[in-house]
Amino acid sequence: MNEEAKSRALRILEKRDVSWKMLIDKLTEKGISPEDAEDVADWLTELRVIDDERYAGLVVRHYAAKGYGPRRIREELYHRGVPREYWDTALEELPEQDDTLIRFIRSRLRGAEPTDENLRKIINALQRRGHGWEEIHTAVERVRAEEQE
Repeated sequence: MNEEAKSRALRILEKRDVSWKMLIDKLTEKGISPEDAEDVADWLTELRVIDDERYAGLVVRHYAAKGYGPRRIREELYHRGVPREYWDTALEELPEQDDTLIRFIRSRLRGAEPTDENLRKIINALQRRGHGWEEIHTAVERVRAEEQE
């Protein structure tokens, strides 16, 4: 196994966790041959230094904490090269988003009336963050009901 590839891989992993595919991509960008990159990635996977299932959970928790919804998190999992077989298990860890959505809506309103125009902009922002219409609609209705009380 190529010692330079091992050394570069360990330097990459010192900084942050990556998926198997990301490691290969990073190593080949640094001039390591694809074969050597795969050998090192496989070796690190055998040692459980790289674990795509664990990494999928990290990605889900990270983006959920930032307020992103399931659709956007799936895009991140895809972008980071996590095999689809780990997505569903990782997404089961996704906490309920109701309170997160309500806090987001309130922060965007900043005490303003929840007019149709204001809510349209907020709904669009939540959709861009990967939330589904059902959960957005439920949160918007809760905020409207609270405003009427």
